[in-house]
Amino acid sequence: MTKTAARNAVSAEQSAVEERLTRNVKGSFENCPDPRLKQVMQSLVTHLHAFVRDVRLTEEEWNKGIEFLTSAGHITDDRRQEFILLSDVLGVSMQTINVNNAAYGNATEATVFGPFFVEDAPEIPLGGDIACGAPGQPCWVEGTVTDTEGNPVPGARIEVWEADEDGFYDVQHTDGRVAGRAHLFADDAGRYSFWGLTPTPYPIPHDGPVGQMLEATGRSPMRASHLHFMVTAPGLRTLVTHIFVRGDGLLKTDTVFGVKDSLVKDFAQHPASAPAPDGRAPHRAWARVRFDIVLAPPGT
Repeated sequence: MTKTAARNAVSAEQSAVEERLTRNVKGSFENCPDPRLKQVMQSLVTHLHAFVRDVRLTEEEWNKGIEFLTSAGHITDDRRQEFILLSDVLGVSMQTINVNNAAYGNATEATVFGPFFVEDAPEIPLGGDIACGAPGQPCWVEGTVTDTEGNPVPGARIEVWEADEDGFYDVQHTDGRVAGRAHLFADDAGRYSFWGLTPTPYPIPHDGPVGQMLEATGRSPMRASHLHFMVTAPGLRTLVTHIFVRGDGLLKTDTVFGVKDSLVKDFAQHPASAPAPDGRAPHRAWARVRFDIVLAPPGT
């Protein structure tokens, strides 16, 4: 018998001891006055204990796990949240989004929020430019906002944010710049358009414990190229999503599991000086993408 098999061989007596502890811990929450909190805590205990028993966790491994979580706490501050990063790379963030944004007809699918959203991004007019000097290839983004019955959603608020071609969001710089983010409102027919940057891939922050975990397990920290959206309108479900670039080699290995086939879009390339939809003739090559957004009813 191998060492692993021997460790996993559990006698009936030992199994009874372990099961008794799980029952006792779950029972300690029986008098919780909040039914939902009771459900969450008892389920958490059930699954945590099952994990410990399934892998036959050693005390050394338990200590390493505590050290890992402690390191995640130490590196977390008001600009960096290592625990969200951990949730992202374990797929917990994406699964929570799936649970809370059930598929509904032709509604646009949701995906991860990410750590780089900032409140009070500047407003731009339709056809405005969110780049604000950030480096990258210009990209014309256009589409409509409708409900699932095809009715336009005039005045829908559209928040957009993205990294520059070097893979950095404005908040990752220390000079207080605001670039690659803005909000705008759909017109009376639900149409919207703006200039942004053609998305490029970038790594999540990987200089901390989450990065060390990815390296130890042979995983990449790279995210597929994407552009973030958050769309809100009265009487409709808020949508947090992003679109991805068709042909990106990272679509199948996005480190936070955020890619959905319906969100992969064609970014058509155009040569310098080719007339753009707003009449401009950019002095460099530019891209164009269409993203029609469909909002689900509330409570779905």
